[in-house]
Amino acid sequence: MDVQTWTYLLVGITFAIYIGIAIWSRAGSTKEFYVAGGGVSPLANGLATAADWMSAASFISMAGLISFMGYDGSVYLMGWTGGYVLLALLLAPYLRKFGKFTVPDFIGDRYYSDTARIVAVICALIVSFTYVAGQMRGVGVVFSRFLEVDINTGVIIGMVIVLFYAVLGGMKGITYTQVAQYCVLIFAFMVPAIFISIQMTGNPIPQLGMGSQLNDGSGIYLLDKLNGLSTELGFAEYTDGKKSMTDVFMITLALMVGTAGLPHVIVRFFTVKRVKDARKSAGLALLFIAILYTTAPAVAVFAKTNLINTVSNQEYAKMPEWFKNWETTGLLTFDDKNNDGKIQYVANKQVNELTIDNDIMVLANPEIADLPAWVIALVAAGGLAAALSTAAGLLLVISSSVSHDLIKKVFVPTISDKGELWVARGAATVAVIIAGYFGINPPGFVAAVVALAFGLAAASFFPAIVLGIFYKKMNKEGAIAGMVVGISLMLFYMLKFKFGIFDGGKEALPGLEKDWWFGISPEGFGSVAMLVNFIVSIVIMQFTPTPPENVQEIVEDIRIPSGAKEATGH
Repeated sequence: MDVQTWTYLLVGITFAIYIGIAIWSRAGSTKEFYVAGGGVSPLANGLATAADWMSAASFISMAGLISFMGYDGSVYLMGWTGGYVLLALLLAPYLRKFGKFTVPDFIGDRYYSDTARIVAVICALIVSFTYVAGQMRGVGVVFSRFLEVDINTGVIIGMVIVLFYAVLGGMKGITYTQVAQYCVLIFAFMVPAIFISIQMTGNPIPQLGMGSQLNDGSGIYLLDKLNGLSTELGFAEYTDGKKSMTDVFMITLALMVGTAGLPHVIVRFFTVKRVKDARKSAGLALLFIAILYTTAPAVAVFAKTNLINTVSNQEYAKMPEWFKNWETTGLLTFDDKNNDGKIQYVANKQVNELTIDNDIMVLANPEIADLPAWVIALVAAGGLAAALSTAAGLLLVISSSVSHDLIKKVFVPTISDKGELWVARGAATVAVIIAGYFGINPPGFVAAVVALAFGLAAASFFPAIVLGIFYKKMNKEGAIAGMVVGISLMLFYMLKFKFGIFDGGKEALPGLEKDWWFGISPEGFGSVAMLVNFIVSIVIMQFTPTPPENVQEIVEDIRIPSGAKEATGH
């Protein structure tokens, strides 16, 4: 069978599984819709959390970024992995003990204020829609190439699937669907990595293959080979970094604290029965995440080496079929500037004839390496699983923020359980339509958009959550002011330097880099906005009333391990 037939088969089977799980696990109450009834096992929750966390940015875009950024791409590995450790140790158990459905719910109750709740809802919507834009682009990329439909049609198909199991099953349906999606995406990521590692180095473990000698008898190490190919084409050595240490630190920090503030990941810790189950599921999720994250650098090296060897200085007319297939998507373009019929892929932008979108590297990698058709199709199914799993989690955050945190908690407190469930499903439907619009009109490549969502989460939620847990005197005035200033500053910086909104629309022009504040990129500025949030919160707190005694007692209580009072007699 050819690639397209295999793709239809594997994607069709996986979609049927997702829909079947959604029907089997459909939500019958708001508790099932928001937190899967609170009875998910640590293993299932760990798998679901890993799938929720490993989005299209992790599966499709991260290895692509590392392929082109080389050493500098390690900021994404360090930030996203380290952030999960921070979340698991610093926040998850305490938030679980607090026992609220959503992050805005925690902030609204902890800061005893509907205003704080509304600000948190607005922040959650901004973060979630920024994040979901990246997922929908990932869905469009996969569909446009492998199912040979245009990106718009691909996005619509993907959104119909997500709408079905997110609206029908809520968190209960999403959780068990994400367990299946993790199995699909990790298998799809590892199988071609193992194939190519054996093909290039003879080592079946990709993480070790990346640092091994090539099996062509030359005795050259793979990374040395890639360094040599890169410098021959005018690029910097692959293993050398070009970013300033300040920017590397700030991006890593923004991704870490942004992870710890992401509402769709935090809500997963409310789906288990006990606090200790939240810890267990966090540890298991980190293990499941590490499988992909430790493999991504190897995939990046394999893909970049094979790409250069395949396309550089080769005759365009003799390019393999995969090259022409990706050209039709518009994500790979060849402009024969000197009319010699050969592809010049070089660092000099005036001379370079090949433009490659970062997002195609993982998806095209098996084709470049000439792997079997079923492996190529498997990667397509994995990319869709990664994008759809995270999109579903984000859509649930959006719908619960509207139905539970706004309608139920602020505007219509007397709404029935059934009425709230209908509002939640309606909000999810509207969110799907908006997300589909972002997929059809994508604002940038997947990981760039997702990285900005982490900056927004860092700038808004992280200080409010940390201070809410560990500083009992933090009051509503300080938290509200901090969130508003933090997210406003991050939005301004993002729009100015990433999209050129205040500079005549000069999106991504190198000229904007010289104007970065303190030499910090938009992806790293979330760290600065977060620090400003902390400062504003603490300063405002000094001049406003302290929280009520009952709120301070709640803060004291959530930091005491379960059973500690009985054990100590206090």
